[in-house]
Amino acid sequence: MTPERRPGLRGAAWRTLALMKFLDEAKIYLQSGHGGAGAVSFRREKFIPRGGPDGGDGGRGGSVILRARADVNTLIDFRYKQHFRAQAGGHGMGRGRTGAAGADCVVTVPVGTQVLDEDKEMVLADFAQDGQEMVLLKGGDGGFGNAHYKSATNQAPRRSTPGWPGQEAAVWLRLKLIADVGLIGLPNAGKSTFLAAVSAARPKIADYPFTTLHPNLGMARVGEGALVVADIPGLIKGAHAGRGLGTRFLGHVERTRALLHLVDATQTDPAGAYRVVRAELAAYGAGLTQKPEVVALTKVDALTPGEAQARARAFQDATGTPVHTLSAVSGAGVGEVLFALSALVGAAAGR
Repeated sequence: MTPERRPGLRGAAWRTLALMKFLDEAKIYLQSGHGGAGAVSFRREKFIPRGGPDGGDGGRGGSVILRARADVNTLIDFRYKQHFRAQAGGHGMGRGRTGAAGADCVVTVPVGTQVLDEDKEMVLADFAQDGQEMVLLKGGDGGFGNAHYKSATNQAPRRSTPGWPGQEAAVWLRLKLIADVGLIGLPNAGKSTFLAAVSAARPKIADYPFTTLHPNLGMARVGEGALVVADIPGLIKGAHAGRGLGTRFLGHVERTRALLHLVDATQTDPAGAYRVVRAELAAYGAGLTQKPEVVALTKVDALTPGEAQARARAFQDATGTPVHTLSAVSGAGVGEVLFALSALVGAAAGR
């Protein structure tokens, strides 16, 4: 997700843009259009005495519509614009002319976006498909002109009504990536290295924890098909309660069809590291522990073949979970893991 360099950006400004390219949460302020006021008018034409009332009604205000698009994958645009307002309806005019309806305000969001109320307690909408849309705030109705009040007993009304006010709301947008496979594991388990090895994505890779500060997406070719893989920032013990990067990025795993759990084979207790992450998934909930999972020991290029096999057997004995071994640097075992994931994703999708 490295952004293309823009003219005029250099130094700190360029680095800031690169870091802000992915944004998965934003607060925006919305207002639908007010309805137009009705008009008080009387017909005035030569040779037509007592022409009667002809004030038109006001136009309806525009609505605020949220629409999902598949070609948008971040909320970064809402960092620069947070206020959205639909157009007000036009006022009524004489000769029975109704005011023009206000234009709707269409807010485009990525597929996978949830809309929450200001307190983040209620989900107002969940956009899971391309083109899905919802009228979040309706525009106000137009007011009545005096022609509306004409009757046999009131032939010259001088009454009109103002338009109804529009609605206002502050909402939170929360993006949950839609990917086939989510990469999970402790910090420095090799998730970013794996993503870089199987796709054209270029996440930041370094030998210190929390190198990945935001999710990265990549497309991995598997045979004649492809898998969309999401690299999630590393989890630590207590992540479900807000430690480390907390639960902010666990939501991205909810929509994946399968998980690839990477465990560093060079650490002293791979089975313990595996249990820590599984415990965090269980504490977070949302059915994450029920998702199909492939487990792999990474960085086996730093071990001899005999040591790698011994650690894999010890891991399976301790956890009761089948495990693959791979090295994203040398490519050993990567193909087998991808085909195992493709089978799980195909089964989950009903293919």
